Amino acid sequence: MTLTIADPVRHTVQQILSWFAQGFETANEGDMLAALSDAEVEALAEDCGISAHQLLALVKAGPHAADEMPAMMRALNIDAAKVEYRMRRVFRDMQITCAQCQSKDTCRRDLQQGKAEQTFVEYCGNAETLNALRVNPDLLIDA
Repeated sequence: MTLTIADPVRHTVQQILSWFAQGFETANEGDMLAALSDAEVEALAEDCGISAHQLLALVKAGPHAADEMPAMMRALNIDAAKVEYRMRRVFRDMQITCAQCQSKDTCRRDLQQGKAEQTFVEYCGNAETLNALRVNPDLLIDA
């Protein structure tokens, strides 16, 4: 795994998600969650800067649950690395929203067909944020 930005919180979140994802492959969800106390879940979530509910939802979604977000940003000419570096909390919140999205199939199809730029506002939970990012020339992909 290559980190483009030295960010201990991001690295911690990725490690936790990776650990949980590997665990879910060999154990059922109930067993994994039962192995952690509420205090442990709260502490992990606090370390990551998210709520325990968000952490559990992210773990359940898996480590690739927000993979569509950078692709959507590219489709909209937004430089994901710049956003991540300059607006870490916004980027993290967008990842959480993407990870919990119920429109993955539509998003993937529109990205693959090259029409996401025209249709994302209809289904993307990050549409408002993405549109706000699009008007900032400092966050666009350099041509």
